Amino acid sequence: MARGRISRLSVRDIRFPTSLGGHGSDAMHTDPDYSAAYVILETDAEDGLKGYGITFTLGRGTEVVVCAVNALAHHVLNRDLGDIVGDFRGFYRQLTSDGQLRWIGPEKGVVHLATAAILNAVWDLWAKQEGKPLWKLLVDMDPRRLLSCIDFRYITDVLTEEEAHEILQRGQVGKREREEQMLTEGYPAYTTSCAWLGYPDATLQQLCSEALKDGWTRFKVKVGADLQDDIRRCQLIRNMIGPEKTLMMDANQRWDVPEAVEWMARLAEFRPLWIEEPTSPDDILGHAAISKALAPLGIGVATGEQCHNRVIFKQLLQAKALQFLQIDSCRLGSVNENLAVLLMAKKFDGCVSMSTTCTNTSSIL
Repeated sequence: MARGRISRLSVRDIRFPTSLGGHGSDAMHTDPDYSAAYVILETDAEDGLKGYGITFTLGRGTEVVVCAVNALAHHVLNRDLGDIVGDFRGFYRQLTSDGQLRWIGPEKGVVHLATAAILNAVWDLWAKQEGKPLWKLLVDMDPRRLLSCIDFRYITDVLTEEEAHEILQRGQVGKREREEQMLTEGYPAYTTSCAWLGYPDATLQQLCSEALKDGWTRFKVKVGADLQDDIRRCQLIRNMIGPEKTLMMDANQRWDVPEAVEWMARLAEFRPLWIEEPTSPDDILGHAAISKALAPLGIGVATGEQCHNRVIFKQLLQAKALQFLQIDSCRLGSVNENLAVLLMAKKFDGCVSMSTTCTNTSSIL
């Protein structure tokens, strides 16, 4: 299989006017235009395959991520794809340790978003050359090869490479059956599409009804702007989906810690599985306090959509600050860093809820 030299990197600023219909709106992001910095990698191999990778944005600022991608491009151009994936850990560290660019990170913010877009394109190109979807490339990979893609720097105090290898080795038992189950039954998912905060009740009811007809059993509702409005909307949705289906809530970082606890105590009657991003994504101890306070109410804490990197996830797990990890290959450093977080979650017995922009690798573990 020809790997080829990466001869061209292009990046596009792609935006959709989702704010016009209130699509994607929440308590903190009231007018999002769902967008992406879209990276395309080409090689000189005769197969003509291209690698495509994105990082997710909300409109303004996408041009800044595009600039960051171009600033990192010299690390990729004229490199042989075989050399990159043959030492993927080294390549990941090269991107994240650029001696000048890391000053405006490190491993966070715009530079890390750009890193994710590039690495996502590399993974896509590698999977295509192997003739497999990305999830299958990962599932079929030898444990040692898989671990060679992960940078364990800063997390060895909770997970060493040998511990990770033991986890993967134990996961070989029943692996084929889990893969067959995934192919037959699919991966459990929830929908947020019917309950964006900017939707009027009529739209919410219509979309919720359609989702029920389509077979959805798990629903997430945006909360956090107005308590009485949240109570009304949650009651409306719970009445529509019934007592047996699962309801989750998402505040998108709107509250202070005491406010989060008080607010969720008022919404507990609707039996949410979790409250997502109840406070600042950087406040690890704040999440821990919220998690402890809500545990008697049977409400878990979920976060991760804006967690910078594996170190933040490490500390959230250490502090018992969450019950559901939400990893995203467009926020973290692509699949490489997702794998590190998945393995830490496995060690800590955490549940993982994957963003729509995350590659599903659960059958590995």
